[in-house]
Amino acid sequence: MAKCDVCGKGLTFGIKVSHSHRRSNRTFRPNVKRVKAIVNGTPRHIYVCTRCLRSNKVVRAV
Repeated sequence: MAKCDVCGKGLTFGIKVSHSHRRSNRTFRPNVKRVKAIVNGTPRHIYVCTRCLRSNKVVRAV
């Protein structure tokens, strides 16, 4: 579910490093919100990252 329907931003992987420098895998999830938006002229619920919301790539439905 952690995938933006507008830009396609999704899960990425990295390495968590502790204070003693032990390394383990971790995931970075995008900040995705479920919003009601106009898609092809009809209002629908889609999952959109907050960067797309902030840059007005999504037309919100009231």
